[in-house]
Amino acid sequence: MAGMAAAASSTDRPGALDITRRLTEICGPPFARFAGPADEVAGRPARWVAVPGGAHAAAEVLRLAARHDLTVVPRGAGTKIDWGAAPDRVDIMLDTGRLAGIGHEPAGSPTAQVGAGTPLRAVQATLERTGQRLALDAPSPGATLGGVLAAGEAGPLRHRHGSPCDQLVGVRYLDADGELVDAGGGAAGLELARLLCGSQGALGVLVSATLRVQAVPAGRIWVSRPVWTPLEVHDLIRTVLAARLDPAAVELDLPAGAGSRPRQGTRAAAMAAHPSMAGRVRGGPGGAGRLVVLLEGGPADVAERADRLVALLGPGAAASHAAPDWWRRYPFGPGDTALRIEVPIADLHAAVYALRDAAGGPVPVRGSAGLGVVHAALPGAMSPDRVASILAAVRGVLLARQGRCVVVSAPPAVRRAVDLWGELAGLARLRAAKAHLDPHHRLAPGRLPGGL
Repeated sequence: MAGMAAAASSTDRPGALDITRRLTEICGPPFARFAGPADEVAGRPARWVAVPGGAHAAAEVLRLAARHDLTVVPRGAGTKIDWGAAPDRVDIMLDTGRLAGIGHEPAGSPTAQVGAGTPLRAVQATLERTGQRLALDAPSPGATLGGVLAAGEAGPLRHRHGSPCDQLVGVRYLDADGELVDAGGGAAGLELARLLCGSQGALGVLVSATLRVQAVPAGRIWVSRPVWTPLEVHDLIRTVLAARLDPAAVELDLPAGAGSRPRQGTRAAAMAAHPSMAGRVRGGPGGAGRLVVLLEGGPADVAERADRLVALLGPGAAASHAAPDWWRRYPFGPGDTALRIEVPIADLHAAVYALRDAAGGPVPVRGSAGLGVVHAALPGAMSPDRVASILAAVRGVLLARQGRCVVVSAPPAVRRAVDLWGELAGLARLRAAKAHLDPHHRLAPGRLPGGL
């Protein structure tokens, strides 16, 4: 509340009305205003909100900010606005909602140019009319393409197709001085384009991105199997990957209640193995988790691979033409402390056991187990000291395994008290990039690791 009051009073300072008038001239009367209570970034309130109607208007906003030594933080749909560290200041929140649209490409073109403010689901709906798609399935509902790239967000399809940043051909972005830059078309340009991914708008303001497109798969089948322990998951993933069935995704949902496999009597085991039960989903205890493998391709080929996988995974395995209800959903909710664990897949079970031991019991874990990238949730009511001790324990285990644990989002008290990032090998490179692209720290200062 004190921060909001300070932001409100800052708009009363001499010159504030002049800045508001200038923002209105740039963006249009309905699209520039003093910020309201909901206009904040990870708890840090903004002073103004500007919604420019195009790249040139956005450039004018950045030039205005430079002249008045104001900071700028981009916002897409706001689905991940509370992720990461709070910026030091949010003078102008630059809403990218009007930097939207899909470029006209020839039929069958291998790429699509998409405005940063375009909702991802709108992009997919448009491409599907021509039988194409982006191989992006970010979990945040309503997320814009720019927001997905700026947060480095990826969904289940990352297993086969890589992250959204891996699919970039190029980007157009505005630097801190308001200059429009095209990055791509070569190794150096592509490296710069991918550097903007995951930068939370602290290295440049994305205007549009050009990405590879592909044909929509004619067949999709999800093969699932109940799981109870992280070690069982480890063994099953090894089996799946060794079978070379070319999965599009390998996802795990391990709820907090998952524990030891229940004992089965002889008759129950015999009934479960009866031919009439082949391919059926058998009800298990509420604490059972699920390992789900997505197969994509031609209908006949996918059906054949699914049959092989069901037989390979054994009792309890089943095939379905619909995704489970938790697919593309995070295990955490608003107010939780959300963690992302990245570890070599051979050590994923060790990381989950370490998290359980540190927390004093199972915690919900979900994500791309086939890549060793999962999310976990700690209760929002957990004290900052307790969260800090859990992080220290988990990171200690991960350090020896070339893994890391990042706090994705957290209540304000936790965010202030803990190290969100842990050890970061690329910090020196990130610091050099910030110094080169935003030497005056006008773009989302403090949003990146190391207070950059």
